[in-house]
Amino acid sequence: MKNYFDLKGQVAVVTGCSTGLGVQMAKALANQGANIVAIARRQEMIEAVAKEIKETYGVETLAVRCDITDTAAVENAVKIILDKFKRIDILINNAGTGAVAPAEDITDDQFYNEVNIDLFGSFRMARAVAKHAMIPAKYGRIINIASMYGLVGNKVAPCSPYHAAKGGVVNLTRGLASEWGKYNITVNAICPGYFYSPLTKETLDSDFFQQNAQTMIPLSRYGNEGELDSAAIFLASPSSAYVTGVALPVDGGYTSM
Repeated sequence: MKNYFDLKGQVAVVTGCSTGLGVQMAKALANQGANIVAIARRQEMIEAVAKEIKETYGVETLAVRCDITDTAAVENAVKIILDKFKRIDILINNAGTGAVAPAEDITDDQFYNEVNIDLFGSFRMARAVAKHAMIPAKYGRIINIASMYGLVGNKVAPCSPYHAAKGGVVNLTRGLASEWGKYNITVNAICPGYFYSPLTKETLDSDFFQQNAQTMIPLSRYGNEGELDSAAIFLASPSSAYVTGVALPVDGGYTSM
């Protein structure tokens, strides 16, 4: 019997892997046998995540502190990973931020920060991992975490810099997929909708957001923990070899209307 999504022995790097969706996706890949490198700025948090994943799933883990807005730090992180594992098969660019304010009140610093982290940060990581690991190996799976707001606008939470940055991530994905396909590297984007987490539960359970779900989302609800996992596993696996340059919404159908 073939296990289509076996990742045993592969090395997966996940940025923004201190909380939330990053940790969930790291656990999902570990469940399929991948060794996990947790990257974020808060060392104590990624060390705790790495320890939990190793103990729970029996895979090798590594916690690497890295600020993805710092090119030298990104290059150093990739060197540390390659020194230990000698390979990087999967990269999930999950680290991000979000400034919510009316467009007319957004400052230059807010806009720059958004693009520098969400868009340029994803490019910095992809560039370093591809150059030093995936292109030499002639294999790789890069998954950029964009957003449904990288595909559409919204009237609920004004965040024009976020729309711009995540829209950039979607088309960066297409650009890198076009360039790196010749190296057997696939580059895809996942575009999540609103998902429940400890940080979002109170907001999403409010009367306003519950009514919004009934009106704007065909499935009439927000995403639950674990409902992003299968998309990440699929795009990370060798079985998705002929899928590249795709922006996959996981949003309950929000972008279908």
